[in-house]
Amino acid sequence: MMEFTEHNRRAWNEVHRRRHASHGHAFGLDASKLDKLEPLAGVKVLHLQCATGETSACLVARGAVVTGVDIAEEAVAVAAHAVPEATFVVADVHDLPASLREGAFALVVTEGGVLVWLHDLDLWAAGIADALRPGGRFFLSEEHPVAMCVDDQGRWTDDYFDESTSTDIGWEHFELTGEPATETKHERFWRLGQIVTALARAGLRIESLDETPGSWRGTSERIPGSFTLVASKGG
Repeated sequence: MMEFTEHNRRAWNEVHRRRHASHGHAFGLDASKLDKLEPLAGVKVLHLQCATGETSACLVARGAVVTGVDIAEEAVAVAAHAVPEATFVVADVHDLPASLREGAFALVVTEGGVLVWLHDLDLWAAGIADALRPGGRFFLSEEHPVAMCVDDQGRWTDDYFDESTSTDIGWEHFELTGEPATETKHERFWRLGQIVTALARAGLRIESLDETPGSWRGTSERIPGSFTLVASKGG
């Protein structure tokens, strides 16, 4: 797992500045999802896998006190420059530093293509549970696993139960300009049941799980394209 994580850190460091410059305007939680997190004024929020800080900026704009975490130093540098009101930390979400695991946060947020970079859901979920104060909430907005296994006509193209790690070079879906990427990245597919189970096993109570059609892949409106999960930590 450590080898995969290190490769991914280098792969993201290679492209984060170009990604932010060309696509930053397209990232960040939309207003409807931010509305579900209200009230945010004065609330301590931990933003995991914050990348270059677009959602961190949205949370700060609504009055939240934000700490963002990402494994890539380049991402954190961009985010810190773009959102000086927030605090940013370079760290692996599989192994959050002790200072972030003291139960001080009322809300933990993560979204937008984050789960494929995880290689141990139990370690990830345990860090979330440790970071939350009693009564705190966890919010996850993510691409639906089914959308990753079908084409735009709704035909199955991949094995939903394949647990192998995929290895690749490049970022075709970002259409980045400049020199081609050379660093290898490793992604891992997670089923919806595995995600929910890991959070429950960490002691979080699932409050809601909403599935919605449509995704950036152009899948049929008959196919779940994304999901939003809210969980809480008992008091």
